[in-house]
Amino acid sequence: MAFMSLRDIQKSYYLGDEVFPVLKGIDLDFELGEFVSILGESGGGKSTLMNIIGGLDRNFEGTVTVNGNVLDHHQEKALDAYRRGTVGYIYQSYNLVSHLSVLDNVMVSLDMTDLTRDERESRAKQLLDDVGLGDQINKLPSQLSGGQKQRVAIARALAKNPKVIIADEPTGALDSQNTNEVLEILNQIAAQGKLVIAVTHSQIVADAGTRIVHLADGKIDDDQPLRTKYPLPTKQAQIGSKKLSRWASYGNAFKHFKHNFWRNSLIILGTAIGLFAVLLFGGLGNGVKAYINDQVNSLVNPRSVNVLRYSDDGDQSAQYTDPQYISAAQLQELKHIKNAGTIEPGIQLAGVKANGVTRKQIRLSQVQTWSSSIKKDSLKAGHKPGNNEIVVDKKTVAQKYNAKDWRAIIGKKITLYYAGANKKGMPVPVKTTVKVSGVIDMGSTGATNVMNYKTLQNGLKQAGAISDANFVSMMVKNRNDVNQVQKDVEAIRTPDGKKAFTAMTAGSMLSQINTFVDLATNVLSIIAAISLVVSALMIIVTMYMSVSERTKEIGILRALGESKQDIRRLFTSESLMIGLSAALLSIVLGYSLGAVFNAGLYKIAKFNMVQIHWENIVLVIVLAILISFFAALLPARRASKLNPIDALSAD
Repeated sequence: MAFMSLRDIQKSYYLGDEVFPVLKGIDLDFELGEFVSILGESGGGKSTLMNIIGGLDRNFEGTVTVNGNVLDHHQEKALDAYRRGTVGYIYQSYNLVSHLSVLDNVMVSLDMTDLTRDERESRAKQLLDDVGLGDQINKLPSQLSGGQKQRVAIARALAKNPKVIIADEPTGALDSQNTNEVLEILNQIAAQGKLVIAVTHSQIVADAGTRIVHLADGKIDDDQPLRTKYPLPTKQAQIGSKKLSRWASYGNAFKHFKHNFWRNSLIILGTAIGLFAVLLFGGLGNGVKAYINDQVNSLVNPRSVNVLRYSDDGDQSAQYTDPQYISAAQLQELKHIKNAGTIEPGIQLAGVKANGVTRKQIRLSQVQTWSSSIKKDSLKAGHKPGNNEIVVDKKTVAQKYNAKDWRAIIGKKITLYYAGANKKGMPVPVKTTVKVSGVIDMGSTGATNVMNYKTLQNGLKQAGAISDANFVSMMVKNRNDVNQVQKDVEAIRTPDGKKAFTAMTAGSMLSQINTFVDLATNVLSIIAAISLVVSALMIIVTMYMSVSERTKEIGILRALGESKQDIRRLFTSESLMIGLSAALLSIVLGYSLGAVFNAGLYKIAKFNMVQIHWENIVLVIVLAILISFFAALLPARRASKLNPIDALSAD
């Protein structure tokens, strides 16, 4: 049985309704050890027959049998495996990958074998030595002569140790000396027990083989043996073939990425700027939140829970007096809450006026009782208030007394005027004279004047007003219990089943503030991310250009046995490398420019306002991966769908 048999091979091309037969029923048998020349004039069907034998052309009628097995040309994966393991190509135009070195051009074929990395490299170097190019392995194809390029092509064709070598006009671009050397190599290949099929219109090439098959007008009109085929070696080395691995695809993509680095760098820079903006705004949001947290926590003890009577603004049945105050019985309920810690009743007043600060009466923004929730470092001068004493706000009171020497107000007596309410809900005027014991600055939490609970309570009692607390300050023992205590307070109900209290903590206040900061940060990040759409378009255009430039390379790789999936991965991998490089550059820009911004802003706020967290870095990397991957999908899909025959014929 012949190693390869062709039976009734017919192939036609169609132009509209017109049919142009190219092959009109070809029957041929080939044996291992033969050097068969398919001779004929241009347009006679030689190249078409070569593509069918090589597993590149799928649209024909007839059967091709290889080593007793019918080759199913309708199964693309089967054809890929056939080209990987059985066929090697040598082309007139060499078809070397221009951006790969001589060694890598041979290695690209060996990547689809079961040899180890070291074995592949050793075999590639040995083959290049065999064809006289052992000292040229690091050169690019553009640095070689025509004869040298053809020898690289021969080494690549032999790399996987295929049983069939197809040579398409192998000497068409060579001078006589190189022609003779290539023909000698082809005979040596046949002598190794391989089937060499040379497609040519040169009688010189035809005469160098063991057999000539003449093709004219789509038919075989002569099949002439010239000499006996070469005897088969008793033992032949075998190299197993396999699909191209992911890592090999990534390696090939990286080589092209590196080759075109300076062109890619423009896209990397453009994408990195958009990613940097997202990273910067994220880091700025983190810094602003951290700054607010720091400021609030420096003024308000994070273990503090501030309790007020719950007020439903929509409930018109609520009376003027009752909902505003916290009774002794309700204080007891709060004390029974688990982990409640210290319970401090307090009174907070609004609309307080004062005489004795300036020549005219002034309005105090707020007066409240001292509690342990107020941090001691808020007290800028003097001491906390005792009986009949007050600590005044620095900006709104002390500096009005004396802008330069605001501490001078300490020791001065001032008279406070405010209104309370009696049990009938009627307003009661209250007048209290107190001495200034200190100056306080609560910073971003607002202006506050502070007295002790007893002083305020006595003033209200003496005037006949209700002196119950209107807020309670709870100092929870453990910071981790604050949220649970807050929930427990708000779970207390009045006898009629309504909510009794509202509890506020530094954490809840910060949560609201942080929500607004997050919203602003996200809006700015989205605006910045719009530029990433432009980056995605740049990557798409670049990938389409790359597909166009590498059309012949795609044909070469498909002829070597790479699948459509391998081609898609080749382009998506390179795009991902662009995206990841942009992400890396944006991270470098983020940290370096963030440090510059922090150095400038620190002089103003005494705080690092740009704080890049690992979540921001992960976001940038994910965005880069998504943008680059999806931008490459359409170009990669187009590349994978290219017809290998058309791709090989591209200029």
